Amino acid sequence: MTRSKGLPWLYLAPALVVIGGLLVYPVYQLGLISFLEYTQAQVSGGEPTSFQGFGNYARLFGDEQFWQVLLATVLFAAACVVSTLAAGCALAVLLTRVRAVPRLALMLAALGAWATPAVTGSTVWLLLFDPDFGPVNRILGLGDHSWTYGRFSAFFLVLLEVVWCSFPFVMVTVYAGIRAVPTEVLEAAALDGASQWRIWRSVLAPMLRPILVIVTIQSVIWDFKVFTQIYVMTNGGGIAGQNLVLNVYAYQQAFASSQYSLGSAIGVVMLLILLAVTLVYLRLLRRQGEEL
Repeated sequence: MTRSKGLPWLYLAPALVVIGGLLVYPVYQLGLISFLEYTQAQVSGGEPTSFQGFGNYARLFGDEQFWQVLLATVLFAAACVVSTLAAGCALAVLLTRVRAVPRLALMLAALGAWATPAVTGSTVWLLLFDPDFGPVNRILGLGDHSWTYGRFSAFFLVLLEVVWCSFPFVMVTVYAGIRAVPTEVLEAAALDGASQWRIWRSVLAPMLRPILVIVTIQSVIWDFKVFTQIYVMTNGGGIAGQNLVLNVYAYQQAFASSQYSLGSAIGVVMLLILLAVTLVYLRLLRRQGEEL
């Protein structure tokens, strides 16, 4: 009996060793540097490293810009998650309504967007909204309007790109869930006179709740740590840092200002926030498993 209990851990041992080397040690180093005075001088070996304790965290939490960036990150991530879920779920329902050829074309287009590297996608969106040569301004009659000049328009442009490269995961996952719903249930709701919105809200959404929870939590994690799109499309965080999010803010502190300990402290804060979200995610999955 003891041997059978230990057998799964034996099978998992190689994966755990790899995860330990690729995750645990870097996280340990991140936390260690956040408690030290670690600048360019320490990187070059010119001065000894001194222990700061929670001094870097006190400095970070006492910085008004950090709280502004944190608030902007939370609001931006929330907008991205809501928009991604809305677009993905709407297109998933659309896939069940169209014929085979349009469905295949939509799936291929969505998967192409999903497979596009973030740098490439960000560059393409910048070209589309370019004030001089972009087709969007010409179609909308906006002249030489710069989308990346204003804070909210820049965030909106980045949001469009993030949703564009994120909705295919939601679409495919929710579409697979809808296909698993018995057709008799949907037909009965339609015969009772329920509209498409009522069918989604009262029939499909409750039945797809486990899937919706998964895609929501994963979208929160992905969108909270967005870096490439913000960095590329706003040229490192926008004018005077007006479009900074936590990932870009940590990068600026660590590499642009050579404050590696402060950047590590920001990384630890992000890790703790995402860890809390992950724990909520696991708790919801466990609760749903018990209900099933």
